[in-house]
Amino acid sequence: MRVELLHHHGCLQAHAARQLIEQCLRTLAISTPILVRVGDYPSPTVLVDGIDVMRPAQALAPGTACRLDVPTQDRLLGALTAHLAAEA
Repeated sequence: MRVELLHHHGCLQAHAARQLIEQCLRTLAISTPILVRVGDYPSPTVLVDGIDVMRPAQALAPGTACRLDVPTQDRLLGALTAHLAAEA
């Protein structure tokens, strides 16, 4: 499983998003590193195996922007749980 946090430099929500990812991984007893990429991304974005947890059916739009639909605990837990089920 690949879990990524994408954000632009100076994103005020990046730290909270990282804490949320860590909390969700602990809740599900998943031991995987969080790959952090800083660049021109809608920020913060959380990807699970390359899929945006907030907009799974859409491709990631390029460009630096603050997201209005920041990652939520329910969406992240759902994406991680779905991945675990697919692996089983």
